[in-house]
Amino acid sequence: MRRILASTGGTVAGIALLIALKPTHAAPPARAAAPEPSGSPAPSAGTVNGTFTGDAIETRFGPVQVRITVRNGKLAKVKVLQVPSTRGPEPEIARVAVPQLNKAAVTAGNARIDSISGATYTSEGYRESLQSALDEAGV
Repeated sequence: MRRILASTGGTVAGIALLIALKPTHAAPPARAAAPEPSGSPAPSAGTVNGTFTGDAIETRFGPVQVRITVRNGKLAKVKVLQVPSTRGPEPEIARVAVPQLNKAAVTAGNARIDSISGATYTSEGYRESLQSALDEAGV
């Protein structure tokens, strides 16, 4: 009986510690939105337009970084600036996963997208970089 209680208590304590852990990232340098091209209609008050670059997120196989384009306060386009390309199987995985991640992000309009099977590290880095760009844009 004592073993069961000790084991259960240890498990609960371990889970509580894991839940309390939060990843830390260095604060990104301040960036300004890219100006709108001339000749485009003026946005209404409170509407976000521009290009925003997400943080470079270091993954097990290398960095992942995205740049987003926001039009009328909505995610319109995602471009991947950095993706793991030299170590392990990641170059081929990224070639397949990145278009799927881009499409899913634009469709969802946010960073709450599913991971691509077989590209877990790239997917996680992509989501984190995307979320930092969305946070910068305020959308």
